[in-house]
Amino acid sequence: MNAPGTDVIIIGAGISGISMAAHMGMLSPGLDYLILDRREQIGGTWDLFRYPGIRSDSDMHTLGFAFEPWRHEDSIADAPAILEYLNRIADERGIRERMRFGQEVLRADWDSAGARWTVTARAADGSETAYTSRWLYFASGYYDYDNPHDAAIPGIESFGGEVVHPQFWPQDLDYAGKDVVVIGSGATAVTLVPAMAESANSVTMLQRTPTWMGAMPRQDAVGKVLQRWLPDEFAYRLTRWKNIFLRDYIFRLSRRNPGKIADRLRTMTREALGDNYDPVHFEPPYNPWEQRLCLVPDGDLFEAINAGKASIVTDRIAGFDEGGVLLQSGERLPADIVITATGLRLALAGKVAVSLDGEPLEWTQHYFYRGTMFSNVPNLSFVFGYLNASWTLRADCNARYACEVLNHMDTIGADIAVPELAEADEPGAVDPWDYTSGYLERARSLMPKVGPERPWTLAHDYLADRRDFRQRPVADGVLRFSRAARQAEAAE
Repeated sequence: MNAPGTDVIIIGAGISGISMAAHMGMLSPGLDYLILDRREQIGGTWDLFRYPGIRSDSDMHTLGFAFEPWRHEDSIADAPAILEYLNRIADERGIRERMRFGQEVLRADWDSAGARWTVTARAADGSETAYTSRWLYFASGYYDYDNPHDAAIPGIESFGGEVVHPQFWPQDLDYAGKDVVVIGSGATAVTLVPAMAESANSVTMLQRTPTWMGAMPRQDAVGKVLQRWLPDEFAYRLTRWKNIFLRDYIFRLSRRNPGKIADRLRTMTREALGDNYDPVHFEPPYNPWEQRLCLVPDGDLFEAINAGKASIVTDRIAGFDEGGVLLQSGERLPADIVITATGLRLALAGKVAVSLDGEPLEWTQHYFYRGTMFSNVPNLSFVFGYLNASWTLRADCNARYACEVLNHMDTIGADIAVPELAEADEPGAVDPWDYTSGYLERARSLMPKVGPERPWTLAHDYLADRRDFRQRPVADGVLRFSRAARQAEAAE
């Protein structure tokens, strides 16, 4: 079945998709758009993950949108509060009526002659619908929603209790009074342990390697004072910029003087835990921000450890028996439930099969252009969030830029916008990031190419990106504009 065409198809109804839709309403009100999402409601990641305690690991003054103040009292917010924020924006800005749920996008093909994308989506009943658009905007995040990372945990099939991966959390899981082992040391494990410790008999975080952790107040004290005395939008803007500059300063300091940041984190954790502090469990063999820091809101993990409700064990798994985890040290951890918080798997473009004039698009053969488009790929943009800052900062930048490109195309009567890069002019490819997190290491082979300099790079520097988007014109001599052959013939 074919559906009517539109100007822009947005794939994904999470933070990135809502940002693009809102920006179109503000900057390109004369253009139409349609949002396709395989799920049955908005929220993306925040709707998918349902495990106990799920919350942001960035402050909501920067994970929130630039155009919509975050008014909740908690700056580190739980998923229900984030979903309420997204739903309110979708309703107030007329975005929801342009969403089509239960539409799993299978493939997207670009037709050069007609300058149109044909996007094929499948409904739950197996029926397929073809949508067409001038522009394709991938707001699908970078997680594989179907397949988390398989850590190949040795002997787990011998465990007699329940094994749960946080990505597929059973809503009827009863862990009250039970012994729980959470395998992992990342943000998911650090979130789960204190939340489950409230009712479980015991919760043990079993890690192979420690992670740098930093406690942060759940509420932003400065933001609350500003909100009390200033109009909401102005208070939000000031708090947002305070947090952007503070995070940028800490990140840059961690690269210039990692020992100073490590000492500060070590001191904070030692002060929070007192006699329960053990460097074996809290001092990683790498520098801060070589992997993403784990946020501990209000020190909840440390409080659970001090209260004897939770513990951390640093060891390797030797195997399992009917009722516990066997460690290489010889220790055994009793367990009724094992949570495998062992990491996520990345997937580009929502695993959609993208083609150009029938030829499959190989992402690894193209360069990022301005962190959102790709060399020699027309009328397509993409959101790959910052690794050292809130995802939404990049989503907002990319959405604004896409609108500016679309507006420029309408002004000059162009149908096609493509960042042109001849093979002879390709810059030497560099690593897409200098982080060692497991999920990023596993994804290197999937990534498009990244050059060392703009515009062919994927920088993780919001302030520099923001300057570039404002100073470099849309028509920068690299992004080329043209008429489609079919439209040009019709005009003659």
